[in-house]
Amino acid sequence: MNLSKKSALKLLATGPALAMTSLLAACNISATEPSPPFKPTATLQEIMTSVIDPNIDFVWNSVSSVSTANGTEERRPQTDGDWLVLRQHALTVAEAGNLLLIKDRPIAAASAKTSSGGAELNPADITKLIAANRNEYVNRVHNFQAAAQQLVAAIDAKNVEDLERAGGEVEQACEQCHSQFWYPGDSRPK
Repeated sequence: MNLSKKSALKLLATGPALAMTSLLAACNISATEPSPPFKPTATLQEIMTSVIDPNIDFVWNSVSSVSTANGTEERRPQTDGDWLVLRQHALTVAEAGNLLLIKDRPIAAASAKTSSGGAELNPADITKLIAANRNEYVNRVHNFQAAAQQLVAAIDAKNVEDLERAGGEVEQACEQCHSQFWYPGDSRPK
């Protein structure tokens, strides 16, 4: 069989797609097949206090100025190992956003106190507010994840200034979500 150059290039371009389609058909994988349901274990509050808070605190504290008896100590990631550990914490923060999106995850234990200063709603009211504004909630979480991905990009570039800027973006994304869903009636300055 004698193929023209144009026909040969066309075959090369479509060959991988045809092979993948055949492979998917052979495995009987359907793009419309429902994903298995998630089984949340932790509450949203527990995800925040057990996963997000300790990991974002590690990131935020990785760049700081600390006053000691010997003067001011500047803390910054220095070694490849420092940057790697920092990246692991930032990735955990970014991926934790997916945990916040699982439907039917309880906000907090029924008897949990969600307020440290009296401004926050109770778990039942937070649940209702998120359910009534699910699309806005999802957008807030996606903004949080995008900000966390900026952390990862800054870490990959080993750029301390971008890391500090992205850390501020994460803080802003958290505050916007909390002020809308956790303590919407709080009139204190933010």
